[in-house]
Amino acid sequence: MAIRVATRETGDRLATVRFEREQDLYAPLKVFLEAQGYEVKAEVRGCDLVAQRGDEPPLIVELKTGFTLPLVLQGIDRLALSELVYLAVGVPLKPTPGSLWRRERRGILKLCRRLGLGLLAVHETPGARALLVEPLVDPVPYRPRPDKRRQGLLLREFAHRVGDPNTGGTNKRPIVTAYRQDALRCAAVLAANGPTKAAEVGKAAGVPTATGIMYRDVYGWFGRVDRGIYALSPKGQQAVETYADELEQLREDQARSSEWDPRAKEEQ
Repeated sequence: MAIRVATRETGDRLATVRFEREQDLYAPLKVFLEAQGYEVKAEVRGCDLVAQRGDEPPLIVELKTGFTLPLVLQGIDRLALSELVYLAVGVPLKPTPGSLWRRERRGILKLCRRLGLGLLAVHETPGARALLVEPLVDPVPYRPRPDKRRQGLLLREFAHRVGDPNTGGTNKRPIVTAYRQDALRCAAVLAANGPTKAAEVGKAAGVPTATGIMYRDVYGWFGRVDRGIYALSPKGQQAVETYADELEQLREDQARSSEWDPRAKEEQ
């Protein structure tokens, strides 16, 4: 059963301390749950807080002053005892800019939903006013909604990318996408031939969208020197050198089935 948001009357009864320890979260949580008809007890068989209301399953809350992996692991373990498990974390009045809560709040909520864990935020308030308990996620079974658009983008990128040019986990150079591969083909043609008409680049590179790629110039590799004629920029020349191994692999992969030859211009 979902926990209701604290009312003003409930909030007025919360303890007027600022949390520095896990124990500081207990009093406001106890009052918050008692206001909704629960009997609350602390440290029951290793659980930080256990609440009971009538014949409902026990409600278990694990406390931490901040969101951590050990807190998540505790919550997962408590799911063997009850389907109603909440994680409770302290939220400072002004979280530091680099704090996990400030940077990854949406991801934290998504993680709790996926694991079937509830999440309660215990907020500091200005001055010496009471701490505020805010329910953010209820512990319900996770039922993801498929994102067909993102799945389509994933499959399209997989299908259009030639070979396997990246190493999982690497960050030394940008990921080689299918779009980057097409841009590299265009850059190789310009590196070999100098300024070239866009249509000729597209034919030599085997990239039907070459004109659009060079016109948009996402990577800063190309420059238009005349109407319909493009040349390689210094950054583009550097890219050809940086991705020399990838270009060589593209040549080998496409030699069997492609007419691509970066050194050949369309015959006049």
